[in-house]
Amino acid sequence: MVIIENKTFDEVQLGQSAQLQRTLTHDDIVLFGVMSGDANPSHFADDRQHRVVGHGMWGASLISALLGNELPGAGSVYKSQNLDFHTTVSLGDTLTVTITVKAKDPADHSLSFDCLALNQRGETVFTGTASVIAPTEKKIQERMALPELKATRGHHVFEDLIERCATLRAVSVAVCHPCDEVSLRGPVEAAERGLIEPILVGPRAKIESVAAEFGMDIAKYRIIDTAHSHESAERAVALCRTGEAEVLMKGSLHTDEMMSEVMRKETGLRTSRRVSHVFIMDVPSYPRTLLITDAAINIYPTLEDKVHIVQNAIDLAHVLDIPEPKVALLSAVETVYPKIASTIEAAALCKMADRGQITGGLLDGPLAFDNAISEEAARIKKINSPVAGRADILLVPDLEAGNMLAKQLAYLADADAAGIVLGARVPIVLTSRADSAKARLASCAVAVLFARRREAVLHIAAE
Repeated sequence: MVIIENKTFDEVQLGQSAQLQRTLTHDDIVLFGVMSGDANPSHFADDRQHRVVGHGMWGASLISALLGNELPGAGSVYKSQNLDFHTTVSLGDTLTVTITVKAKDPADHSLSFDCLALNQRGETVFTGTASVIAPTEKKIQERMALPELKATRGHHVFEDLIERCATLRAVSVAVCHPCDEVSLRGPVEAAERGLIEPILVGPRAKIESVAAEFGMDIAKYRIIDTAHSHESAERAVALCRTGEAEVLMKGSLHTDEMMSEVMRKETGLRTSRRVSHVFIMDVPSYPRTLLITDAAINIYPTLEDKVHIVQNAIDLAHVLDIPEPKVALLSAVETVYPKIASTIEAAALCKMADRGQITGGLLDGPLAFDNAISEEAARIKKINSPVAGRADILLVPDLEAGNMLAKQLAYLADADAAGIVLGARVPIVLTSRADSAKARLASCAVAVLFARRREAVLHIAAE
């Protein structure tokens, strides 16, 4: 426990001083910029011609820390501060800041200080004066433990996806049984943004009742009236099978009910590819878009299933403009261990990629989660790999692991998640009650991008 003790006006002596030392870090610059709103590029642009320059007032704030914590300490009130800056403080510079009492005024219990900051080279960074009203009551107390803060990038992945669709033609979407607020609002909002043209498949009376209750205008959207959720699934899948709809979107029915219609051999949307789910994750603490698969469809996938699951995710990464995605094949360890099946399968998948059975990406595994997303962890474990620490895609061993991983990132790392199912004749948007409005729009945007990329590929093939 750290105890701090202030100095009252009567205790402070002329010539008394206090000092602290602080090194300017990247997080200091980012957090000070966020707090102050100062986004001057000189504080953030780092290239060969321009070094990163810290905010001048970051250094000045160290004077405030000395006055508030050391001399005179708790109970002091700022009156004024005047500074002359002699040179800039750059990323990595260490400042030594000193304040020295130069005057006392008993009329109002004010103290005047000379202020000086030197960098690690002994150069004067700034000089000046500060004035405070000193406390008259003695205070001895435990020092407050301030929270630890770490700068992370802002959410932007989903906004970028939605923005990319601005110039694309809206896709027709069969919305299967949108009979509650969440499942109806999602496609309505996406339609209002120009992403989709929804075909609402479900009991007309129920859909119109929900729209009226929650103030949604659906007058211009086509509604296909059905008696119940099972018929909704049949009709929505049929629209996609005939090409009348380019995307299928889940509404308020259970996922299994809709997917059973998707998987019907004669009337469904099956292809030669295994159907799988991909979470597109926007994780502020991770420097790239992260795809997690499969966390919603394949419970305990076989090695053969995983070939399709990986290929589906790679194809999606290409649509998201990741030309050669790095695929980390996750397990509990980073070595092949016969008693852990996922390590054997990871090794096999890597060899299959070497032989061209999986194309378009770089695979490595088995990798533990830390080695997949942290270059530092991979370095410590002496893992030399183009994938380790820089993964774009995480292939999880099974649905349980994937589901827990995605939800942990969402609830503990402030990540946003959008989901899509691939491997069928059309992309399938699976919505959740827990999805934010932005996540629902992002899921639609991904489906638009995928549908339009497929359309372009088919057009080229026809020529």
